[in-house]
Amino acid sequence: MKENYQKTIEQIMSELNTSASGLSANFASEKLKVDGYNQLKNAPKKSTIKLFLETLKDAMVIILLLVVVIQILMGNWIESTVIITVLLLNSFVSVIQEKKAESSLDTLKNLSAPNARVIREGKETTVLAKELVIGDIVLLEAGDCIPADGRLIEASSLKVDEGMLTGESTQADKEVTSIEKNVPIGDRVNMVFSGTIATYGRGIFIVTQTGTQTQIGQVASLLEGAEETTTPLQRNLDKFSKKLSLAILALALGILIFKITQIVIQGSNNPSADIIDAFMLAIAVAVAAIPEALKSIVTIILSIGTKKMARQNAIIRKLTAVETLGSTSIICTDKTGTLTQNKMTVVDNFLINEEKADFTKDNWTKAQEYLIQISSLANDASITQEEVKLGDPTETALIDFVGKVNRSYQKMRENAPRLAELPFDSDRKLMSSVHLLEGQKLLLTKGAPDVLFNRATQVLINNEVTAITPDILEEFKKKNEEFSNRALRVLAFAYKTIETNEITFEDEENLILVGLLAMIDPPREEVYEAIQEAKSAGIKTIMITGDHKTTAKAIAREIGIFEDGDIALTGLELDELTEHQLFEMLEKISVYARVSPENKIRIVKAWQEKGCISAMTGDGVNDAPALKQADIGIAMGTGTDVAKDAASMVLSDDNFTSIVHAIALGRNVFDNIKKVISYLFAGNLGAIIAIVVSMLMGWNAPFTALQLLFINLVNDSVPAIAIGLEKGEPSIMKKAPRDPKKGLFTGQTLISVIYRGILIAASVIAAQWIGMQVSSEIVVAMTFSTLIWSRTLQTFVARSNSQTIFQTGLMSNKAVLVAIAFCGSLYGLTLLPQIRALFSIPQSFGLLEVAISIGLSLAAILMMELTKFAVNKIEMTKTSEIAVAKLKLEK
Repeated sequence: MKENYQKTIEQIMSELNTSASGLSANFASEKLKVDGYNQLKNAPKKSTIKLFLETLKDAMVIILLLVVVIQILMGNWIESTVIITVLLLNSFVSVIQEKKAESSLDTLKNLSAPNARVIREGKETTVLAKELVIGDIVLLEAGDCIPADGRLIEASSLKVDEGMLTGESTQADKEVTSIEKNVPIGDRVNMVFSGTIATYGRGIFIVTQTGTQTQIGQVASLLEGAEETTTPLQRNLDKFSKKLSLAILALALGILIFKITQIVIQGSNNPSADIIDAFMLAIAVAVAAIPEALKSIVTIILSIGTKKMARQNAIIRKLTAVETLGSTSIICTDKTGTLTQNKMTVVDNFLINEEKADFTKDNWTKAQEYLIQISSLANDASITQEEVKLGDPTETALIDFVGKVNRSYQKMRENAPRLAELPFDSDRKLMSSVHLLEGQKLLLTKGAPDVLFNRATQVLINNEVTAITPDILEEFKKKNEEFSNRALRVLAFAYKTIETNEITFEDEENLILVGLLAMIDPPREEVYEAIQEAKSAGIKTIMITGDHKTTAKAIAREIGIFEDGDIALTGLELDELTEHQLFEMLEKISVYARVSPENKIRIVKAWQEKGCISAMTGDGVNDAPALKQADIGIAMGTGTDVAKDAASMVLSDDNFTSIVHAIALGRNVFDNIKKVISYLFAGNLGAIIAIVVSMLMGWNAPFTALQLLFINLVNDSVPAIAIGLEKGEPSIMKKAPRDPKKGLFTGQTLISVIYRGILIAASVIAAQWIGMQVSSEIVVAMTFSTLIWSRTLQTFVARSNSQTIFQTGLMSNKAVLVAIAFCGSLYGLTLLPQIRALFSIPQSFGLLEVAISIGLSLAAILMMELTKFAVNKIEMTKTSEIAVAKLKLEK
């Protein structure tokens, strides 16, 4: 079935029951009732209460809620209040983040025009844009926001800014023409689209789609349907949370059953009290195992990461995007403005008999003079005193070029004011103006080379005008083709003498050809290095653009994205591929051109199906669905609000290099979060092992639930945040992206957590045994003191998995020293006479016991560091042996 852009105007009018006189008021009113308003529909939103309840579905949260219920039933109000407060704070943060993410569709609705000028019953009238119906005849002029999709029936030098849909900075020339082939949106020159802006000329169109049926409406539907993916850290934490919760339940129930069985078998003088003690022990295990402050700590570390990224021009909108960046393996980036300067620049020229004219010399030929004069005078662009460029990007590029060769376009315009003009027309592809130069009235013309070549009968060679020959014309055509193959946009320049100011299109014949200027939106200088840095970090960069394939491929090859053996596809070519074909070819496709919003989502999903974490950049409305679908959406600071709302991150400088810098920071943040989680769980594991061993030994519980809550929520939080401030390793961008499927605790990390947990437990068990030899009163105080100091001093160990405290540098992270001093002060507060009873510390517990606890803690920490040093020594020896072996093989 043919699309509207492929049909004839007569066919469309017949199908829509309309004419050049427009619809009748009654018919339009009836049609409005049937079709509905020309506006986007509201998507259903989750209520705040529902969002809040969803935060309580986490497995560890459910266990803590069970603990709270048991604590309340047993009258332990302090512990239950503390846990509830922490859970509420975590839930509120999650709900606020979720509510912030709902604004992209709301912003999209604000893009539509408020009013529209239409022809109804043969008369011009103004109606509310939302009351437009299919078949209405709409009038357009420069500055109008287009209120609906439609087929043009008249176009007078009409230009439309379609960047929000196509992603391209250049304005689209519109014309009334027939198109038979299937073409992407950017090439539908006989159509206009809702939400875009008419920047030049006038037009009239028939409304063919309204509301959700428009291109912008389809984007809204895609945006609504795009799935917001969870981050690798969220997925890892969710999996770990479920596994940990099951383990905690099993352990707590096992301990409870063991203790009750023990009471039944051995008998008891006070069974009810012993059963309550068994419950308290099970609760203590649950409290010890769950890192209650983990969510808050991770949020704080991510927030610190956002501030660092903001200094690198990357504004984070969603906190989780910080760590997602660290596992990014694919960057799908736009071309215009991100990889390139978003500024058309003249980079080459051609004058006959001069391969490339040198404008740095003082003695210019007449051809050079005319080239500069035509560029300045047959030109509507200008530059304000504030250096703001006004006009078409191609024409502002010519003005820039004139300035670079030390000529003033303002002086030329003052000395030779415009006497008449023939504006640019997409049919003619020419612009002409009349000026008085050196006593002669001249028609100056610039435009498409193929058009001017056919209209030129003479040529200016150096300083002489001669008849144009087939050989000369062939030379021009050959150069034009060479420029085009380099993806350069080419303009030809010509002139002729004229007698009158009354000019017509027929006067643009028998011209004197002067030369060619070639321009391009050049790559940013820093992009070359950034692409190579991304490659060395195992990150593949893919260009996705609305520009033509030839231009995209040329830029991609120049900056190192497109290599030998790679493939470039257009959106239409992508549509022809099956899902299986795309999956097979995906890793070889490095350039996508003339793509649609649906294409972008498909590309992102294809990489996600391969298990890759993908980042997608964009600035237009058309990019919003893909930005939302991607693991991390990156909007440009100069982009639309719709794109920014759908994105996780906004680049304030629109620069690809800032993405690479943000990825490096993201990797550092994830490494630090992993260190923090290892730090917390090593301490928790130490407490659990100590509880289990004491139970098996028949000793009393080594801790109270309040002591464990104090350590987990207060004492461990500050050192954990300090670890989150560690600087990244120098080799952080020399490693491949981490595998998002890998769990948090695998390999060396898991071994480290278990080993550190065992050493902490050993120091606590030793403290409990020593306390039992002195007095039953001080046992819990000894175990509490040893546990708190072991976990505090473990901060030094947790800073690095591979380097000892002396290798990382004691002063390289001063926040760690502050955190340990803070924890020492906190511990001092628990020894105050008024507070001791709360933490089960008797008055008989003195400095000697404190010193013993610290000594046992230091012994555990020393063992951790010595083991780390020995393991590193072995690994370094192995590495050097492998290097020597490789060297011998090479010789």
